Amino acid sequence: RPNKLRQLLNEGKPSIGTHMIVPWPGMAEIIGHAGVFDYIEYVGEYSTFTPESLENIGRAIDLFPNMSAMMKVEEQTRGFIAQRSIDAGIQNVLFTDVRSAEDARECVRLVRSETPASGGVHGAGMRRSVGYVLGGGSQSWVESLNDTVIALMIEKKGAMDELEEILAVEGVDMLQFGPTDYSVSI
Repeated sequence: RPNKLRQLLNEGKPSIGTHMIVPWPGMAEIIGHAGVFDYIEYVGEYSTFTPESLENIGRAIDLFPNMSAMMKVEEQTRGFIAQRSIDAGIQNVLFTDVRSAEDARECVRLVRSETPASGGVHGAGMRRSVGYVLGGGSQSWVESLNDTVIALMIEKKGAMDELEEILAVEGVDMLQFGPTDYSVSI
């Protein structure tokens, strides 16, 4: 399905998102029915969830073609959660605790497909995003991973020290500033 957030970024238009911290898909539906948000950021860093609840959130988002979702993942499990979220139908990822340009490059690699052109490590899986088998490894699957919006939290002193280098990393689409963690790190 089209990635609304990617479309807006490609068109140079602003986007409006909201946080969701409860893994109840009904909340995603309530937000979708409001008709004012382009995306929901599921704040997985601060919430509980299971792979099944991520799939149910993905199903709820599918009800609203003019809205997409983003998963906020924490540092220690970033690869596993980012890939499972994408495979569940949550089209975009916000990575926390990025400290360097090398961290930023790793975040991009985790999301992109493992093709020579994409340079990623996300392999084809038998999950919801591909009909549990039907589209795994297809060109449209590769393109959907390339359309995944990759956002990074800038919330550590190291990230501020390397901000120019992080901004130059190909594949990074958005930044969010985290003032609380940043203040702790300095």
